[in-house]
Amino acid sequence: MPLQPIAPSAFTKVAVGIDRPEDVVVAGDGRVFASDHQCAVAEILPDGTFKRMGPKGGAPNGINMDRQGRVLIANFGIYDREEGPLQRFDPATGHHETLLAEVGGRRLTSANYPVMDRAGNIWCANSTHADTWPQALDGRDDGFIFVLRPDGSSQIVAEGLRFPNGMALSADEAFLFCAQTSGADVMRFAVLPGGKLGRGERYGPVLGKLQEAGGAQVAMQDLGYTDGVGMDAEGNLWVCLPAANKVVAITPALEVVTVIDDPSGEVVNHPTNITWGGDDLRDLYIGSIRAGYVLKGRSPVAGQPHVHQLA
Repeated sequence: MPLQPIAPSAFTKVAVGIDRPEDVVVAGDGRVFASDHQCAVAEILPDGTFKRMGPKGGAPNGINMDRQGRVLIANFGIYDREEGPLQRFDPATGHHETLLAEVGGRRLTSANYPVMDRAGNIWCANSTHADTWPQALDGRDDGFIFVLRPDGSSQIVAEGLRFPNGMALSADEAFLFCAQTSGADVMRFAVLPGGKLGRGERYGPVLGKLQEAGGAQVAMQDLGYTDGVGMDAEGNLWVCLPAANKVVAITPALEVVTVIDDPSGEVVNHPTNITWGGDDLRDLYIGSIRAGYVLKGRSPVAGQPHVHQLA
């Protein structure tokens, strides 16, 4: 069915008072977790409140889950000028650990978003090695994607990227999609046997303009800095455009549809990631790096389940 726009007024604010809820993940049993700058992860309770879990450290950013219900955390440590490793937290035991602090001899400073495939590979982006993350929005191409395989081996599988950010797998796991924030676009990589990637190519069009230093001011609604992405059950790739307070979707025909647009930013304020949950996978959650809350609404289409949501 064609995608239908969602009005900002259709969303409810939950977890009010949370700190930098960049991403949300919904467990197979329906529990909802969000990034929080004050702990490892926060659980959003059914009544809309939240509780913090695990130790504080760095800036938990993109989060996901493995089949055992443990939360995978990409720590965007550069936000606080700290290390930025790939971590894991077990809500059942409270165990918090670092899975990977460097790969290929390169220190992780800005792990951004993890996604696990059915083979157990964890794919993750490291956005930059700049001193501070805003410096990396100048178009430099020092970002890369790495993989942590089930056997414990790790490898940089794509590099030369402009602030690689959110990622999603196609339903058949033949492709990995990754937003390039300072490219205002999304890249697509063929997934190869053994936890490797083929050469990347742009998927769909450039999604907006970038603000150039010393250049003419770009209108907010035209800014195309891409952030989190999510695949729905009909093959539409949803892309968050935080600087424009907008979420668009790239259809399988490579057309761009605006799904959510809030020019005022009063409700949808710097959306950074989207995910789906609920029995029908139509409960839609939106995270933000600026709002002190998470948004919950209903999606016109179901989300594509992550590996931990598969029966």
